[in-house]
Amino acid sequence: MGPPLVQVDAFADRPFAGNPAAVCLLDGPADAGWMQSVAAEMNLSETAFLHPDGDGYALRWFTPAAEVALCGHATLASAHALWEGGHVDPGAAIAFATLSGTLTADRDGDLIRMDFPATPPEADAPPPGLADALGLALRWTGRSRFDWFAEAGSPAAVAAMAPDMGRLAALEGQGVIVSAAGGSEGADVTSRYFAPAVGIPEDPVTGSAHCALAPFWSARLGRDRLVCHQASARGGVVRTELRGDRVLLAGRAVTVLEGRLATGP
Repeated sequence: MGPPLVQVDAFADRPFAGNPAAVCLLDGPADAGWMQSVAAEMNLSETAFLHPDGDGYALRWFTPAAEVALCGHATLASAHALWEGGHVDPGAAIAFATLSGTLTADRDGDLIRMDFPATPPEADAPPPGLADALGLALRWTGRSRFDWFAEAGSPAAVAAMAPDMGRLAALEGQGVIVSAAGGSEGADVTSRYFAPAVGIPEDPVTGSAHCALAPFWSARLGRDRLVCHQASARGGVVRTELRGDRVLLAGRAVTVLEGRLATGP
């Protein structure tokens, strides 16, 4: 039999909401090609692979099409899987060695809280065709470390978007974050995230996008703590706290599937 694999709905307080991630628990490093094949087989926005590494865990993330350098929801899912599976003491923090440096996760009441790098967007002219591809009038555009960043006129405009995925896939960069101030469920910010170029037409709830959303909207709204609603079909809530060049991301998670792969690395 192959290694254990758990599917977790991240940034969700009930099954079949938030963003599903697969978490593969390995004994040691695995071949990148094998991990990419597993991620393609799972066909979720992210599959996380982790194995013990010193006092913590090494962690890598793969979409169905590519490895990525930062992923929030699959990190949250990984922490949840380690605690729920009895691999880590429920009261202990977890350190993950990743392509974006050391990331940590701990518990804050019933929330899982992660410490991530801030990736604030810098103003930049949009690439040709961005507004047309999104079907929106854009108030502000810029680029974060990974993505294009666009401000829309209202939460309703963000929720109603029906982007042209073919045109978005042709743009340079990993994906596009679109957001506006305010929203339903008491949200300070409403957003959506699209990354068809790496095999994710629309991501349900995107932790890494909030590394850009938090510094941008904290500056605009004048407070360090925000409640952010990602208005995909599944939807989810990410609570953010800006701390200098770091962002705390917090949310809940629910296990929906447990099993083993039939083949190993």
